[in-house]
Amino acid sequence: MSSQHTVRSFDEELKFLNQKIAEMGGQAESMVEQAVTALINSDLALAGRVVQDDRILDAAQREIDDKATIMIVKRQPMAGDLREIIGAMRIASDLERVGDLGKNIAKRVVAVAETRQPVKLYRGLQSLADLALNQLKDVLDAIATQNMAQINAVRDRDEEIDAMYTSLFRELLTYMMEDPRNITACTHLLFCAKNIERIGDHATNIAETVYYVVTGSQMPPERPKEDRSPSIVVDEA
Repeated sequence: MSSQHTVRSFDEELKFLNQKIAEMGGQAESMVEQAVTALINSDLALAGRVVQDDRILDAAQREIDDKATIMIVKRQPMAGDLREIIGAMRIASDLERVGDLGKNIAKRVVAVAETRQPVKLYRGLQSLADLALNQLKDVLDAIATQNMAQINAVRDRDEEIDAMYTSLFRELLTYMMEDPRNITACTHLLFCAKNIERIGDHATNIAETVYYVVTGSQMPPERPKEDRSPSIVVDEA
């Protein structure tokens, strides 16, 4: 995201940050895809690999934070250069959280696999995951292209993820009310759905960071938020 500097080593350091962010993005995306696949297919081995892979993202974030801190102390960057370095740290933090959310989904595969729920619920989770992953893919592209239209579109589409999550939340509650034997598995699926919804939020956070890095200003505060799950009440009749 940077222009060329007179000190070539500084350009190399910025390039290193951008490369590590790209690697983290690919790793986080893969972990979420694999976690959802493991959940839907009750694939315990795949879930286990996702949990183990989280260490890769943790190490990458620490590496970015350490490198960025050294650059700030050594280079004393200003304006756009400083925003880019701080932005890399923020983006790395969001991507590390995406990996954590993927790991959390994978950890629940065992519990959900013990009591399979209707296929419709798993399709709903897959659709929600597809939306969140599209958000993540688009914002990772926006980091490289600095496309303002794409950055704005990512934040605007967060409303769609929230609406689908709310619908799935209501459906899961209904299954729990209809048959108490579904409560344990559906509770785990509710947590998985919330984790997926949060992935969309982190993609939006990254979009806002990229906007700040490129423009030097914050995005307008009006951020769509349509998660209505706290207000849902399921009739017992």
